[in-house]
Amino acid sequence: MRATFVLGRIAGVRVGVHWSVLVIFGIIALGLSQGHLPETYPGRSWAVYWVAGLCTAVVFFVSLLAHELAHAVVARRNGVEVDDIVLWLLGGAARLKSEASSPGAELRIAGVGPLVSLLLGGLFTLGAWLLDLVSAPGIVVEMVAWLAGINVLLALFNAVPAAPLDGGRLLRAFLWWRTGDRLRATAGATTAGRAFGWLLVLLGLIAFVTSGAFGGLWLALIGWFLIAAATAEGRQAQLRGVLAGVPVQDAMTPEPLTVPADTTVADFLTGARYRYRHSAFPATDDGAPVGLVTLDSARKVPQAEARVVTVREVMVPLSETTVVEPDSPLADLLPRMEPGAENRVLVVDDDTLVGIVSLSDVSRTVTWLMNTTSGRRGDL
Repeated sequence: MRATFVLGRIAGVRVGVHWSVLVIFGIIALGLSQGHLPETYPGRSWAVYWVAGLCTAVVFFVSLLAHELAHAVVARRNGVEVDDIVLWLLGGAARLKSEASSPGAELRIAGVGPLVSLLLGGLFTLGAWLLDLVSAPGIVVEMVAWLAGINVLLALFNAVPAAPLDGGRLLRAFLWWRTGDRLRATAGATTAGRAFGWLLVLLGLIAFVTSGAFGGLWLALIGWFLIAAATAEGRQAQLRGVLAGVPVQDAMTPEPLTVPADTTVADFLTGARYRYRHSAFPATDDGAPVGLVTLDSARKVPQAEARVVTVREVMVPLSETTVVEPDSPLADLLPRMEPGAENRVLVVDDDTLVGIVSLSDVSRTVTWLMNTTSGRRGDL
């Protein structure tokens, strides 16, 4: 999940927001301002309800961000680098560059999120009680009480032992500790995740059919998301097993064709050396990589401006491009790769570009390894 726009960095971690956040933000704000708050405290103006609903929705997302930041901070303390945090439709996700090195580290990284949400729930509960004691406006007390309940609910839901929830990570840590096999542990957690997802889908559909409640469809949507995410996580775990011990240099395309960053877009698009070969090219400055330019981004430049605009102005800068070393584990690169030409990975060794990696490169490597393994088994 790529961020639509970046908010900035907190504790050294890049924080982004996907456009789908607007959907859940709108649902929360609308539900509070036009439903819950008017029913609980009638007689206020519509402006009061809307301000209260919007403020509560904002604080909720700050709470969600705190949950994800806790994962990121603890991951770093346990030697796991963090790519970024992205808030989106169904919550948030901290993208880790690699996996935990031990069951204990996995336990700490996964467990801190629900603990933070539970702590926030307790603090908001205390805040609501104190506000009620000092006779604060009832609508303010209700806002804080709602935040207390939703954070406790978030903690409990995430603690369910089913991937990809935090509880699924805790289950994987336990199974990993018991069996000593991370792959088997992941398989167990993903199976639990799919089972829990189907349960939510079933309950949601039953609720919608019997009562017509929109909440039933929302529950079914969450269940479907869990099924898809758990399945994807299981497949990725299998791929990591196949790619164990394989360095990036074994899958990369070596010595890729590059384009100088100061080349105009017109020259880039019409240059014979860039035709019919690739959809993305590393951009360089004095031979050093500075970004990644795609044909699609270049073609979006109006023809009248193409002879003035340079590749540097339309490329994905190096700071937003995934960069790895040639001897980095290919398996650790998998969680950071996404479809799309703009998501190519640059392989750099001592500030020198030595290769580029796409999902097709990884797929080709996996196919070769699986065929090789099958061939060896057939010879036995």
